[in-house]
Formats: sequence, C-alpha cells, structure tokens
Amino acid sequence: MNLVGESVYLRALEPEDLDFIYEIENNQALWEVSHTQTPYSRFLIRQYLENAHQDIYEAKQLRLVIVAKKENKAIGLIDLFDFDPKNERVGLGIVIVENQDRNTGYGTEAVALLISYVFEFLNVYQIYVNISSDNEPSIKLFSKFGFEYIGTKKAWNKVGMIRKDELLFQLINNK
Repeated sequence: MNLVGESVYLRALEPEDLDFIYEIENNQALWEVSHTQTPYSRFLIRQYLENAHQDIYEAKQLRLVIVAKKENKAIGLIDLFDFDPKNERVGLGIVIVENQDRNTGYGTEAVALLISYVFEFLNVYQIYVNISSDNEPSIKLFSKFGFEYIGTKKAWNKVGMIRKDELLFQLINNK
C-alpha cells in the first residue's frame, strides 16, 4: 500500500518523533481537538513510542506522521482509532500543527491517502469522524470526501465553561 502523495507522505512513528509528539500533546491550543486535559511527560510519550509497533489489529489504533515532502518535515498526525474489524469500521482524526501548513492541501492529501489505505488494505466498510460543531475547516475537509452528517451529540464536549455539540460524519465504502 502506497502512503505517498504528491506533496505529503504518511509514515509510522519513530523514536525520533519524541519531541514532535511532545509538542503536539502539550499544545493547549490543540487539546480541544484531541480531548486532552493534562500535559504528557516525555517519559510517557517515550513509552508510547516504544509500543507504537503494535499491529492495528492488536492496538485497535494507528497513528501516522504526516510529512511535507518538499521540506521533508513532519507537519501533523493522522490517526485511526476504535478499529473494529468485526463490524468493519474505524474512526479517523487529523491534526496539522502549524497554521501556515493548514489550507495548503496537505490535510486533504493525507486524508485521501488514509481513506484509500483503510478501504483497500484494511477492508473497512465505514469510517467515521467526530467534529466539533464550530470546526468549519474539518467539516469542509471531510465533506469533500463524501462524509455524510449523520447526527449531533448535544453539549457533548465541555471546553472551558462552554458546552459544544459534536457532529458525527460517516463515509461508507460502496465498492
């Protein structure tokens, strides 16, 4: 399976990603998207990286690094989570770290590569995403691929003193 596109490629986590993941996991601006509530230590992230070799069938998740080919620079992460081979479904999440790397097509290409991988290699029937109702860029991104809105989880996430709805989108493999 080729996880290489025109401008990005997706690769497995490496021990050298410790600082990159540490920065992402401890970036409070991203906590709302990742549902993080406390900082992570380098020790915990190092342990996570040591176990990142687990197969998706064993770990029920897969995290890949999004690398911009031109600069050969890690720019984000794309995750599969809650992998359920029996029911042939998986959740998908993505984060592009820096504002200057957003709205460049990197996220679109990364999602396209992962959708192909999920449908063709993992033989998944459906992919779902959970998106905060005010996250217009993510709604636009996943709608581009035919993800359909299927429901709202009312007041699902508490961000500071505000409760936000979370939208559920789903993409069915009709092949």
